[in-house]
Amino acid sequence: MTLRLLTYNIRHGGAGREGPLLAVIRACNPDLVIFQEATKPAVVERLAEGSGMKFCGSRPRESLAFMSRVPIVHREWHRPRLSRHAFLEVVPEGDRVRVFGVHLSAVHAAWTEQRRVQELRALLKSIERHQHGFHVLAGDFNTLAPGELLDIRQLPHRLKALVWLSGGRIRWRTIQVILDARYRDVFRSLQPEQPGLTFPTWNPHVRLDYFFAPQDSVTRAAGCHVVDHPEVKAASDHFPLFAEFSL
Repeated sequence: MTLRLLTYNIRHGGAGREGPLLAVIRACNPDLVIFQEATKPAVVERLAEGSGMKFCGSRPRESLAFMSRVPIVHREWHRPRLSRHAFLEVVPEGDRVRVFGVHLSAVHAAWTEQRRVQELRALLKSIERHQHGFHVLAGDFNTLAPGELLDIRQLPHRLKALVWLSGGRIRWRTIQVILDARYRDVFRSLQPEQPGLTFPTWNPHVRLDYFFAPQDSVTRAAGCHVVDHPEVKAASDHFPLFAEFSL
């Protein structure tokens, strides 16, 4: 049995862009979709209906949401202290995998990176009891992985100013915290030579969207790629990220 998993930041709730979003999602044929910036439940419901998924869950003004082709036996939004967004826990029927949706704080700056580290540590602490089983962290982490560079010239002027206020250099630590907790970057494990850029769709220059799996089970990943599609620019500012896992 496999699970085809998609993580997708649909930008500001996705209202008015359901058509392009559906075109991109249908092309992937996922079993489970984890959304970020899915703040409008009516949009999530329309996307679920339009993609033939019978199960979905969302909350007004809550970033994380999901829709699924398979029944969900457990769903829960967790909001650890200091986290801007609640984390989403989803367990598909069969209890073979537990998926945690993630949306960390945005903006490239030293102080926001510190906030992301705090948010990520809070998530890892809250899921300690599940780390003995197969689980996946999926979503928009809003940060760069170790060794990947931010081309400041590509940023809007307001964001360039924030990098300058951070001393002209940001110490990217959030992803290292995950790796130190014995997780593997699924995309990078399978495609070490590919850039995997996911943002923005009109000028991709950073990789912000990830899947992470425990080190001892990352071999369950049969594939992982950034989704490109003719409608992707009209759908959102993020490319979705797709992975397939053996259960």
